[in-house]
Amino acid sequence: MTISTGDKLPTATLIRMGADGPEQVALADLTTGRKVVIFAVPGAFTPTCSAKHVPSYVENKDALMAKGVEEIICVAVNDPFVMKAWGEATGATDAGLTLLADSSGEFTGALGLSFDAPPAGLIGRSKRYAMLVDDGVVKALNVEESPGAMEVSGADGILKAL
Repeated sequence: MTISTGDKLPTATLIRMGADGPEQVALADLTTGRKVVIFAVPGAFTPTCSAKHVPSYVENKDALMAKGVEEIICVAVNDPFVMKAWGEATGATDAGLTLLADSSGEFTGALGLSFDAPPAGLIGRSKRYAMLVDDGVVKALNVEESPGAMEVSGADGILKAL
């Protein structure tokens, strides 16, 4: 079953790079009592993700914050070391975006947003999506039909939902 608008986020623990290496992060700690944007990509360092998706949030961070968003979180089924390097390479880290690894794909699976694209070497990855979450509840959800497209999941789609 795929998560929908009005649903509460599933309990999840993701991983980020901290000062002393990988650290576990309870998603509830980032979403409870807060308005956040969570967007997901099929993979770090993939073309659309690097050239369009992340830059849309870097460029629109101030506009999102001005509308009450407290944090912008990017999730990918990758390891935290890759997410750290990708955040640095795209400018997402410098812009203040939070990059979280769903290394096992458990969170993505719980959302019902997993997909496989064997010809591209993507197995057990996340569909491209963006959601506005308020106090752990999904208020808007924009899921792309194709993993290579970015038509509804960019920052402009979330700005329209605000």
